[in-house]
Amino acid sequence: MAARLFPVVKFVIKGSLAGAAVYVAYDQGLLGSGTQGAEALKKAQAALPPAIQEWTSYVGWELPPTPKFDFSLSDSWNKGVQTVMSALSVAPTRACECTVEGWKYVKDLVK
Repeated sequence: MAARLFPVVKFVIKGSLAGAAVYVAYDQGLLGSGTQGAEALKKAQAALPPAIQEWTSYVGWELPPTPKFDFSLSDSWNKGVQTVMSALSVAPTRACECTVEGWKYVKDLVK
């Protein structure tokens, strides 16, 4: 009985954790528009360093300071989306070109 119940309990726990993660992401605005995601990122960047500092002082560890860099996640995301959409838009044309070249190659081999 316990052997059959253990996989079910594991599944329920994993499903609950996944559901909680999705709920927290939705609640914080990460699944909304780009502006909501940017606001959530700014909130996390403001709240995370003090929390880590408090935790390390509680544990007794000392971490090196975090490096400062200027990196826009939204610009990188937008560039990636544009690249993927561009590749998808030319994919049919490129497939036709490759097919034509393949047929030419096969015809040359058969001759």
